[in-house]
Amino acid sequence: MLDAPEISDAEYDQLFSELQQLEAANPELKAPDSPTQRVGGAPSPMFAAVRHRQPMLSLRKAAIDLKAEGPELQHAELIDFDRRVREVLLKAKVDYIAEPKLDGLAVSLIYEHGVLVQGATRGDGETGEDITQNLRTIRSLPLRLRGEVPPLVEVRGEVFLPLAGFQKMVRDAEARGEKPPVNPRNAAAGSLRQLESVITAKRPLAFYAYGTGISEGWPQPARHRDVLDQLKTWGFPVSELIEPVTGAEGCLAYFEAIGKKRASLPFDIDGVVFKLDDLAGRNELGAVSREPRWAVAYKFPAEEAVTVLENVEFQIGRTGAVTPVARLRPVFVGGANVSNATLHNMDEVQRKDVRIGDTVIVRRAGDVIPEVKEVVLAQRPADARIVVLPPSCPVCGGAIAREEGEAIARCTNGLSCRAQLHGALIHFVSRKAIDIDGLGEKLLALVIDALDVRTPADIYLKLDAAKLAVLERMGEKSAENLVKAIDASRDTSFGRFLFALGIPVVGETTARDLAQHYGSLEALLAAAAADLATEHAEKKKERFPLLQSVPDVGPTVAASIAHFFAEPRNREVIDTLVKPREDGGAGIHWPAPKAAAEGALTGKTFVITGTLPGLSREEAAALIEANGGKVTGSVSAKTDFLLAGEAAGSKLAKAEKLGVPVLDLAALRGLIG
Repeated sequence: MLDAPEISDAEYDQLFSELQQLEAANPELKAPDSPTQRVGGAPSPMFAAVRHRQPMLSLRKAAIDLKAEGPELQHAELIDFDRRVREVLLKAKVDYIAEPKLDGLAVSLIYEHGVLVQGATRGDGETGEDITQNLRTIRSLPLRLRGEVPPLVEVRGEVFLPLAGFQKMVRDAEARGEKPPVNPRNAAAGSLRQLESVITAKRPLAFYAYGTGISEGWPQPARHRDVLDQLKTWGFPVSELIEPVTGAEGCLAYFEAIGKKRASLPFDIDGVVFKLDDLAGRNELGAVSREPRWAVAYKFPAEEAVTVLENVEFQIGRTGAVTPVARLRPVFVGGANVSNATLHNMDEVQRKDVRIGDTVIVRRAGDVIPEVKEVVLAQRPADARIVVLPPSCPVCGGAIAREEGEAIARCTNGLSCRAQLHGALIHFVSRKAIDIDGLGEKLLALVIDALDVRTPADIYLKLDAAKLAVLERMGEKSAENLVKAIDASRDTSFGRFLFALGIPVVGETTARDLAQHYGSLEALLAAAAADLATEHAEKKKERFPLLQSVPDVGPTVAASIAHFFAEPRNREVIDTLVKPREDGGAGIHWPAPKAAAEGALTGKTFVITGTLPGLSREEAAALIEANGGKVTGSVSAKTDFLLAGEAAGSKLAKAEKLGVPVLDLAALRGLIG
């Protein structure tokens, strides 16, 4: 139970078989906490949703900055965390519990009268997946608690895959000719989400408990270290690497010590978690958004590895951007097997002098896309080949062009290029754009080929339940649900619509600013058309003057907007999207613009940065706009106020440099009155 078995695996298997035979002969003796119940029965069609009785908060992440000079600056984020905790608690020193940050999957376990009755994934923090049957298969996870137990208790912990088990899974997959798992975390997550728990039972998963959630009839102790001791008493495995530390100095000493042990540990960790030991102090500190103020995940610096660059291929993005991708001899780095890495663009390839056949240093930080950091020139082979930009698109055969002064080359074939079409449709249906739930990357690839979808407008004009139902992995019910989602997306906002169009270099904030400034598509199109006549003006500030009157829109962004709307094919798609359904269009629409609110903030421009206590950025922006103010995305000399919360970054530094007044939430409410 606690990673200290008293019998061998063979003896365990023999006793397990005898228990199965006994329960088969006497079904009334089979208990829910029987070891035989660790292996599930029939597969379920899907996982049921579990609403967490107490939210499973995510952790604020901080990282060491090795580029900074001196320990204080390198560990500034951790030192700031400790300072904020001490200031709230009015203490000179505080105690923390330090634990390794396991690279696994967080789960919630509900025990009633000591018996496991439900297990769930973290999910979005509010709602998770019911994976009770799969969790029962993990031998280190108790099905019945020991000793005195409360009527109800929730235990939280991490399911992970030890490295030895992961390596065996890789070997077995390769022997079967299957694609091996990418890394231990993905393998653990995939194992827990199997629809047949008998498959999960074959995976060598492990579990460590790290805390509790809701409980009834159990007076929680005053300190977290006592909670961990209680978990051990109940029979839970708890990491032996967990230690109490005092102050930022103690945290840093633990961080350095665990970093030295990292390579020799039997499981992957990607950092350290520091939690306030005093549980009453946690309540006083509270949480901001979905992150507790009393804990922080301190990440290790990026890992690097050396391997051979075997080839360079070129990928085409939704805007036609041609990205060179390094195909590498597989290497384990940053917690994952890496065989591909980005080379960004041809300028970067030439700057680093990357050649096919080179030995290269690959860098991977957490979930960031791996990149080729540098070439080991001393190991360059004589037959290393220079990387050359292809003259034509590898997907559609269209011409590749690179405008003067630009780092990125592009396929000039637009949506006639399948790669660009696929990327454009993925962006169009994404959550922050038109938001069509259920229409993902794989299904979009299918409808492009099977249903001749060639533009975003075709999603509305060519997809119906009958056509969708015959596609692979689609049934009548799924098709009906998708059609409903497509219909619902016709009612949107002007800003979302502009963002969904995928105008190059126009992000979500700029799209919203354009919508607020012009109020209607007709006004924006007229301004873009008028500005085209000014694109060759001698002075930059005289080019695209109408579009540049929008906050944070400079000459480059203005040029992109004007040229996008001037393209006949783009205008044709836009016209079809907004044309009423009765006239043969897609019927996308949005409410007419509201008159600007008048209030205490009328005429004032705000920028929001950092994490605000008890308020999301969207809610803060709505509060400002409801009182007549305007919210933009970047700080400039025209900004009247910067609303700054915790962990404010470069925007705060720029505001201070420009002399822009900085407000907190209380000061903003004071302005509003």
